[in-house]
Amino acid sequence: MKGVSFDAMVGNPDFLTNKGQEQVPEFQELESPEGELHLRFLTASGQEFALPATGIREVISPSPDRITPIPNISPLLLGTLNVRGRVIWVADLGQFLGEALQLGTDRAEIPVIAVEDQDIMLGLAIDHIIGMDWLDIEEVQMSSGAPDSMAPFLRGEWSMQVNEDVRHLKLLDQVSILRSARWAA
Repeated sequence: MKGVSFDAMVGNPDFLTNKGQEQVPEFQELESPEGELHLRFLTASGQEFALPATGIREVISPSPDRITPIPNISPLLLGTLNVRGRVIWVADLGQFLGEALQLGTDRAEIPVIAVEDQDIMLGLAIDHIIGMDWLDIEEVQMSSGAPDSMAPFLRGEWSMQVNEDVRHLKLLDQVSILRSARWAA
């Protein structure tokens, strides 16, 4: 606006009533999302998983050289990462879940999902983030055909129709992952 001060705008009776301007309805109806917010992502093998947003501390994408390898640790762990002064362990989630394919670290950035429970934080390195979606938790079914290595860490799955195919979106339990005895191996 040319040469009009804030006080002049607010002091103008037409400013608050929108007179002379296109009238906008006072209340616009917003579509209410169904379900709970989840982060959807892929592991190195291309399997799709989801984690509840409430269990995620943050998502970061560091360059691989920021993950410091530590000798003589579990092969599931890629190393440690300093996140604002806090050191967290970073694991290859796909390897942890029993996938044969290792996460490729020869790239500019590695997506890492930091999950936390009772002051224990772990970074889960994945291949690709799909995005955030509202998913109805009531529609979660027991996982069918999940490998034994993965089953203890699943809360269930959604069956989703995509074109003519049915895809299964597996829901992970981040607390079970954090508390797993596999980290001691």
